[in-house]
Amino acid sequence: MPPIRIRPANDAPVRPERAFVLYWMVGARRVRSNFALQRAVELAVELARPLIVFEPLRVDYPWANDRLHAFVLQGMADNARALARTPVRYVPYVEAAPGEGAGLLEALAGAAAAVVTDDAPVSFLPRMIAAAASRLDVRLEAVDGNGLHPLRAVDRVFARAFSYRAHLQKTLPRHLDDVPLADPLAGIRLPPAPALEAVRARWGEAPPALLAGTAVALAGLPIDHDVTPVSARGGADAAHARLRTFVGGDLARYADDRHDPDDPRTSGLSPYLHFGHISAHEIFDAVMTHEGWTRRKLAASGGGARDGWWGVTRGAEAFLDQLVTWRELGFNAAAHLPGHDRYDTLPAWAQATLAAHAGDPRPHRYDRDAFERAATHDPLWNAAQAELVRDGRIHTYLRMLWGKKILEWSRTPQDALATMLHVNDKYALDGRDPNSCSGIFWCLGRYDRPWGPEREIFGTVRYMSSENTARKLRVKRYLARHAPSPLP
Repeated sequence: MPPIRIRPANDAPVRPERAFVLYWMVGARRVRSNFALQRAVELAVELARPLIVFEPLRVDYPWANDRLHAFVLQGMADNARALARTPVRYVPYVEAAPGEGAGLLEALAGAAAAVVTDDAPVSFLPRMIAAAASRLDVRLEAVDGNGLHPLRAVDRVFARAFSYRAHLQKTLPRHLDDVPLADPLAGIRLPPAPALEAVRARWGEAPPALLAGTAVALAGLPIDHDVTPVSARGGADAAHARLRTFVGGDLARYADDRHDPDDPRTSGLSPYLHFGHISAHEIFDAVMTHEGWTRRKLAASGGGARDGWWGVTRGAEAFLDQLVTWRELGFNAAAHLPGHDRYDTLPAWAQATLAAHAGDPRPHRYDRDAFERAATHDPLWNAAQAELVRDGRIHTYLRMLWGKKILEWSRTPQDALATMLHVNDKYALDGRDPNSCSGIFWCLGRYDRPWGPEREIFGTVRYMSSENTARKLRVKRYLARHAPSPLP
């Protein structure tokens, strides 16, 4: 285990006299290529103790709904099947009412020699882990498995993708060999885990019928049933199937066609990365194996350029810039910029220019309800919103237009940000993710520079229009597919 990826979350000691090692799985919800699981196995072997994997799902997280719940539950079902063939004891727990799971982590940790969890700067997870760390009387380690570049390998916030890319091109090579074990449980012999009868009697475990994530199973939970599941299945199995399809087909056309709404060639992996059903390391390995890549193909110096540093095909270079540069840039802000999802963390120039134009007349103005219902005057924007509501995603390029138009049609830029975060996080499978958040903030000027000419409402924040987008891209089939009429 690379030590830089292990962060003690409290000052409590390891308690070797206790019964087992506990892995509290909250971010990297997978069995393979999982640094946190690998660390938990390492401790279990070192202490000669059984290993218990505890994966909970609350019902009171922000925007809890059938769509998000089903995706997570399907991943839990995959984990249950995978761990059933191992010496690890898997404890899946799904709350049936808010607060019903209170005390469960403490009960398990009270018998644990050490506790390991995921160091994921995602949504409410950092606050939840910090609160738990203060209550536990046993060592809690948070393990960073978020990306190729360890979060603690840098302690500053990057303002532009160019500067972060240049930093990666200098520093990432030293971390490329520090990869998680594909199967951290392979060949491992551990003592049998205890039955946890007292815990099971009080809290129970999620049965297979609930982990299936069916409509019947979800109907009994106090979550939002209006945001329905999508056709894409959650879990590690579906994630790897999607990865194979992408690498074997769409990767070659990614550079040229990922922005084509009528026939997009995108990876579709963002939701699986968000819920931890697949790791960035697994995706990187699959792409580079397909490319026949070796370390010798790395350019001696990248200089922050988007193309050519990796020494692979155009499609792979473009995809790696999204997977590594842009995705991990979002995690850099989430980990090192306090309040990264607040308006006042925008660049000073963006705040100043938007404030200067806050009083400009808005020819079109909509409230949050109209935005959610895709009830605007703009057919292309309505199509993008309809795709989000129905399918849990927005086409890559149109997501930028979607955010720009919300800025243009909102009462204030602060209202625009609140609407974007609410609507995206409620409906998008990859909502609440640092990468998703950074895309929203890009619409308001983060990671960008001032653009001229100065315009009403936008000032010098980059402007986009539906008319220019429709001239630039093919959208006829996209419009027919997603928005024949506004949503009810």
